[in-house]
Amino acid sequence: MNDENKPQEDAAAAAELKGVPEEFLDNGTCEGAEEADADNAMAEALEALRGDLETAKQDVLYAKAEGQNVRRRAEKDIQDARNYAATGFARDVLSVWDNLSRAVDAIPDSLREDDKMKGLVVGLEATQRELEKVFKQHGVERVAAVGMPLDPNQHQAMMEIPSKDHEAGTVIQEMQSGWMIKDRLLRPAMVGVAKKPD
Repeated sequence: MNDENKPQEDAAAAAELKGVPEEFLDNGTCEGAEEADADNAMAEALEALRGDLETAKQDVLYAKAEGQNVRRRAEKDIQDARNYAATGFARDVLSVWDNLSRAVDAIPDSLREDDKMKGLVVGLEATQRELEKVFKQHGVERVAAVGMPLDPNQHQAMMEIPSKDHEAGTVIQEMQSGWMIKDRLLRPAMVGVAKKPD
């Protein structure tokens, strides 16, 4: 009896569901579709989390690299500050060196041997040596000039001097000494450079 009524029930149920949109009908696949949707949503969320994790890893690596760069720059700045702290002072004291050198060079031989002036001459020369020693202790050294080829990084050519005895471009006269502090130029040497005679 139930089997005879089954087609009529199915027909009645179909008539009732007529006009209902497909997405609202339960075709017995709803449970499977929900599981598939849940799996897809889970897979998408997992993929999004993996992407976020990869981005976070990259951000951490960039932050570490930037931190190392900042630390290295700070260490270099500190080292430069130590190495070149005396630059301004050394540059100012160079004029004292120049005047003292001119004074020692201007002393005639007759005064060097005069007993009354000998103490003064010895004192001036000792002062000059001591000043050079202090410069050297602080990394301030004289630039080699006479006899060297002209180096625009260390020498400033003030004039050209015709010379048969020297190769063109060779420094043959130093008007003012040049100085370096560590590996930086403190003051270029002012020099006269040989040129071929006309």
